[in-house]
Amino acid sequence: MNDTDFSSGDGGDLLIVGAGLAGLCVALHAPQHRVTLLSPHPLGDGCASAWAQGGIAAAIGEGDDAQAHVDDTIAAGGGLVDAEVARRLSESIPAAVAELAALGVPFDRSADGGFSLGREAAHSRARIVRVGGDGAGRAIMQALAAALRRRDNVRVLEGARARALLLAEGRVIGVAAETAAGMRPIRARSTVLACGGIGQLYRHTTNPAAACGEGIALAARAGALLADMEFVQFHPTAMDLGSDPLPLATEALRGEGATLIDRNGTRFAHRAHERGELAPRDVVARAIARERRRGPVFLDAREAVGEALPRRFPAVYQACRDAGLDALREPIPVRAAAHYHMGGIAVDGRGRTSLPGLWACGEVASSGLHGANRLAGNSLGEALVFARAIAEDTQRDSDAPPPTAESHRQERAAPPQGEEKKILHLRNIMSEYVGLERDEDGLRHALADLASLRQAAAPGGRLAAMADTALLIAAAALQRRESRGCHFRSDFPAAGEPPRRSHITLADAEGIASQTSPPATLGQTRAAR
Repeated sequence: MNDTDFSSGDGGDLLIVGAGLAGLCVALHAPQHRVTLLSPHPLGDGCASAWAQGGIAAAIGEGDDAQAHVDDTIAAGGGLVDAEVARRLSESIPAAVAELAALGVPFDRSADGGFSLGREAAHSRARIVRVGGDGAGRAIMQALAAALRRRDNVRVLEGARARALLLAEGRVIGVAAETAAGMRPIRARSTVLACGGIGQLYRHTTNPAAACGEGIALAARAGALLADMEFVQFHPTAMDLGSDPLPLATEALRGEGATLIDRNGTRFAHRAHERGELAPRDVVARAIARERRRGPVFLDAREAVGEALPRRFPAVYQACRDAGLDALREPIPVRAAAHYHMGGIAVDGRGRTSLPGLWACGEVASSGLHGANRLAGNSLGEALVFARAIAEDTQRDSDAPPPTAESHRQERAAPPQGEEKKILHLRNIMSEYVGLERDEDGLRHALADLASLRQAAAPGGRLAAMADTALLIAAAALQRRESRGCHFRSDFPAAGEPPRRSHITLADAEGIASQTSPPATLGQTRAAR
């Protein structure tokens, strides 16, 4: 791996925007390419992948098979999972896990040397491949980053953030990137967006600061088609310890028998679903949110895990210790928090977007795998499997180089005063009106506020990207007049028929917002209760 002067604008054969799991995997699977990797942070840091605790879902245990994994994925996805995509994942992921093990990822092992498998919500079997109980993401990222540093065909530009896609004759030919030296074009034959999710659009999230929807906004502004934008998954058990973002209490804890209790120590999850704590995430998250209106909610691992917590779930234990909580003696306060986005840039089976020259991989993409509600453990697997497909497809596509175009150099614009305050306002809007429970009045109110924030945002900045992506989510949520998966409309609580995926462009969302008047009054809001 080497650093290069990018002043010429040459990004090589393949330009990858984002250095999480998806971006690193695309780079590693493209040894024939001259690869440029853009990362706003030091390699391996600042991305949601490194924070993933639960691990990878893989049908490798005794009595398990790929079809059972497919069935569980479809059952969790609210009727919108692409069965062929799910099959492709389930059949490919065991080999991908073996590749990671060969790279040195220290997966948990049983006494006989096989993988020690955990179980998470909505899985019919134990099939989560883990590292140190709750450290899979960081261990995988460390192994991938180490492997990437041994590659001499990959150039990394750290501290660089893509601010716009460059187009020529309708084809994406690279990005305009903000670097320490200012704005500059970086061109490449093929461009891959692998720049994460949208959790920071919400006041309470488990996602790092970089997960603010910038990748979606880049593609949307260039005219790309987006899919299933309304489906935002809230993790039921973010630890309510007063930080931003909130540390995650992995679902594996509930898989090990940890229970959800109210302020009186009474379990309540079974009232929402017969599977109780192991019901699908959207069900558990809404049950927690509703219970919190009456008082605090806790995750109690004292009996199920007990004194083994520091050894089996060290990240959870340490986060509690850092906050002054003894999780061996006290239950952990939890709340639902924005965690994963099923929607994103619409892609086909090769990861191609609607824009020639542009691919998308990982959480920024919408492949049809997750449907209306992601099955735990499938997100890391999706990045692993589709990264290979994208790397191979860009190799086939590289025979015809794109036309060149000149892009003028711009100086970096300082964020306007008050932008952080506006960002906090946006996050509150999204949590209040476009969160776990939605209705028409709230969504109309959100669209009006978001449209105003877009007008006040500096072009190309963080607020502008957040407002664009938030507008797309709110507009898609308004159009889906039903409840399905993690999209719950209190004014349309039943699922409609037939199940349908949604598609939208930024122009569509702007049109919906312009035709939507905010309600004259709103009663007490859900988030305020």
